[in-house]
Amino acid sequence: MNDNALYLNILLLLPLLATILIPLVPNEKSARGMAIGFSLAMFVVSLIILGQFHFGNASMQFVTYQPWVTTPVSLAYHVGVDGLSLSMVLLTTFVTLMSVLASYSITKRCKLYYSLVMLLTFSVLGVFVSQNLVQFFVMYELELVPMYFLIAIWGGPRRGYAAMKFLLYTFFGGVIMLAGLLYTYSELMAIDPSAASFNMSVLASSATNLPVSSQSIACLCFFLAFIIKLPSVPFHTWLPDAHVEAPTPISMILAGLLLKMGSYGLVRICMGFFPAFFVEYGPQIVALGAINILWGAIACLVQQDMKRIIAFSSVSHMGFILLGIGSLSNTAVNGAIFQMLSHGFISAMLFFLVGCVYERTHTRLLPEIGGGLAFKMPILFYFWMFATMANLGLPALSGFVGEVTIFYGTITSPMAYSALHGDWTRSWIYLAALGVVLTAGYMLWLLKRLFYGPEQPKWKGHLYDASVTERVVGACLAISILAFGVYPIWLTNLYGSVGDRITASVISRSHVSLNTSGDLKNDL
Repeated sequence: MNDNALYLNILLLLPLLATILIPLVPNEKSARGMAIGFSLAMFVVSLIILGQFHFGNASMQFVTYQPWVTTPVSLAYHVGVDGLSLSMVLLTTFVTLMSVLASYSITKRCKLYYSLVMLLTFSVLGVFVSQNLVQFFVMYELELVPMYFLIAIWGGPRRGYAAMKFLLYTFFGGVIMLAGLLYTYSELMAIDPSAASFNMSVLASSATNLPVSSQSIACLCFFLAFIIKLPSVPFHTWLPDAHVEAPTPISMILAGLLLKMGSYGLVRICMGFFPAFFVEYGPQIVALGAINILWGAIACLVQQDMKRIIAFSSVSHMGFILLGIGSLSNTAVNGAIFQMLSHGFISAMLFFLVGCVYERTHTRLLPEIGGGLAFKMPILFYFWMFATMANLGLPALSGFVGEVTIFYGTITSPMAYSALHGDWTRSWIYLAALGVVLTAGYMLWLLKRLFYGPEQPKWKGHLYDASVTERVVGACLAISILAFGVYPIWLTNLYGSVGDRITASVISRSHVSLNTSGDLKNDL
């Protein structure tokens, strides 16, 4: 371990230390102060790591490797970051800080609440920095525990149902992932015992040498696990229930971070380990992405609950990621990574703003609110309008960059003009484009029903504008969305080399991995 690697270990240690120390503070108020302090420290350490990161280098940096077990299998504490991992780490520390600041409404059992938030942050960071597949799996499953209790204790009236549904869906995904992990290892052992490893850097080379059938079976297990977390149709039904019942700060983490664990796994593991699967089933993944975009957008049009609208909007926007990675286009894959990060900021801001309105009206139902809120909440109205424009993809905001890059990369990819799959692929791309129109429709409709129209007499004396804390959180999220929308190269310079490497590996190895000839393979 070099000196630079120490910072990454400190970053991973901070939330774990906070999990232990917060329950020991003398009172509930001190728990919030300590949580804010640790969250700020994590964000500062992540910025220090960014300052020492070598841009343009696609290999792992800040690596720590400490063996735990050497026989019968090799297990180790193995962490490191490349541009893709570091971008997710920065998103995690930033959204965590914003969600802790937004937790002012939590007034009961605060020590337990903030301790569970820190444990949740530890598991999410562990997913993004783990370079051992078993360690990745453990961290991926660890988040189930704090998230279940955060919904079940501090959630809404149906919190027990929502928490259990979340647990069952994601636990089932974890079981499938474990099956894929063991199957991959056993197949590598059967072919070449020296190549069998849980080291993710080694697997990125050795797993691509598996037969096409083995790659497809293994990748399907991981793919199903990750699209449950993403979530994708038809495994998306846990998300609206979880969001509706979860407290506002936890919805921010759920949409901003937990969904990204699924999309990160799709790029890092599915694309990185099993290129044959994407060459074989890329058109079907594109179709699944288009279905997600349309299904989520259409579902938003019939919802009356603000949180359910934003939750189904997340399902729709996660479809863009599937659209990008399924096209096997360098531009689209990098656009999908940008979409992960952009959606993290935008969705966190939207759920935060939903919580601000709920704190004042004590309802999330649009018919009960009746509109006219802009008269008493002009600053919150501005934040709402900004987040709405970002979510529907207004140019100069980060939502536009991710979507337009994905569409451009997908429609110009070899797959879109292959004689074998071109017509199929282009048809789904055109259908996905309708989702952008629908997004503008339901977001503007939501904004109108909340803030426009005459002031409602029932809210006189009950409404007030954004507090200092709300202004800080809203401004920080808005500045991030604007900064990465105006100058996205700040992000693309960080992860671009990794996206290029993964896509190039899929395309180059497709010629070796596929034993069957086909027009798509030849085009690629």
